Amino acid sequence: MSVPYTTPPPLAPGARVALLAPAGPLVDKSELDRAEGNVRALGWEPHAYPNALARDGYLAGDDASRLTDLNAAIRDPRIDGIWCLRGGYGVMRILDAIDYDSLRRAPKAIIGFSDITALHLAVRARSDIVSYHGPTARGELTPFSRESLARATSATSSTSVARDPFAGAPPLTWLQEGQAAGRLEGGNLALLCSLLGTPYAARVDGAILVLEDVNEPLYRIDRMLRQLILTGVLGRLAALCFGAFTERGDDSGAAPRSLDVLFKEVAAHVRGPVVSNAPVGHIPDQWTLPLGARAELSPSRGLVLAVR
Repeated sequence: MSVPYTTPPPLAPGARVALLAPAGPLVDKSELDRAEGNVRALGWEPHAYPNALARDGYLAGDDASRLTDLNAAIRDPRIDGIWCLRGGYGVMRILDAIDYDSLRRAPKAIIGFSDITALHLAVRARSDIVSYHGPTARGELTPFSRESLARATSATSSTSVARDPFAGAPPLTWLQEGQAAGRLEGGNLALLCSLLGTPYAARVDGAILVLEDVNEPLYRIDRMLRQLILTGVLGRLAALCFGAFTERGDDSGAAPRSLDVLFKEVAAHVRGPVVSNAPVGHIPDQWTLPLGARAELSPSRGLVLAVR
């Protein structure tokens, strides 16, 4: 059954954007400075939250502090969007206490990727809103990434509707041809697998699932994809789209095309089309995916937003 997700209002020039770290910590203040510069370069107004520079081991402050910043931004009617400063780890620790009701009543754009996948999945499961799998705020944005982010989240000068964010990318690699339409879902493979069986699991029925990961050797990618096969997730999809799987570490001795072979094995478990080499993940040039929005995948057009 198709869930009617709500798209947050586009971020207009002068939009007030919260900068906060719900997962891992920043290295130093220079990263926060760069994040504020990224916000301004997009024509928005940055608002760094009190615990943006906090650190508690591998977390950006304790759970209460990270949650306080996030809920404050969700509840503040003056804030138009929330741009997560980085990924890392930690969002899963606060999922049960996020103010989803306030977010449902007043949706606002949430942007980030990697560990922020947990937040994306949770806000769809509990608030039924579209959110944006895109660069974290501390990143050095390439022109490609900046343009895709702006297209996904911002209104044009003549309309309140955001533009298609998938222009200008190299052609996708087709592992299984066909065409499909469905709502975009996914993000980081490890986080998606970790949330299976929880109230925040991805809604995959009829979805175009996009997957990426980093620092995972081939055998662990294989194991997580097998989990998606054994749980029946892949059989419920409209289509599957593989992004980048970077810095795989200890599989350096594997055959150069081992990952491609693995993807082709997985494709046999998907009824619809399967593609790879999408510009999604821990790479400089990346798409911003409006997760929850309807999209179409076809050999003639690639991936495009569906006409509303």
